[in-house]
Amino acid sequence: MQISFSKHGGRVLVTVMELAGDIDASTYMDVINRAQEIYDEGVRDLLIDLSKVPYVSSAGLMSLHMVVKIFSGQSVSAKGGGRPSFSAINQERDGSVRAHVKLLSPQPAVEQVLDVVGLKQFFEIHTDLDTAVKSF
Repeated sequence: MQISFSKHGGRVLVTVMELAGDIDASTYMDVINRAQEIYDEGVRDLLIDLSKVPYVSSAGLMSLHMVVKIFSGQSVSAKGGGRPSFSAINQERDGSVRAHVKLLSPQPAVEQVLDVVGLKQFFEIHTDLDTAVKSF
């Protein structure tokens, strides 16, 4: 898994988190940790580029959910050094973060998984970088 960042100016400064490789049990914590780092540095508008992610496991889905929790200001710290806690996305509590965390160009297999588990209805998904940046 490779994770890189770039900044794009629109109405607001948007950080693009480009993920490359599978998001699975061996990489999901990297996604969570890097998202926490940039949030702690002050980033508030995040576009997650999934164009180079061919596969997302249940752990990968959890990492996307944890990014939502991070950007809604909730703690995702693991208790006792284990996994972060997982809870359902709450539209009332987490809905406002939808305006600040969006997805870019998931591959068809990844988009299908997002649809099956209901995350496609939660995340705003774009297929064009410029349009996505302007949507913030």
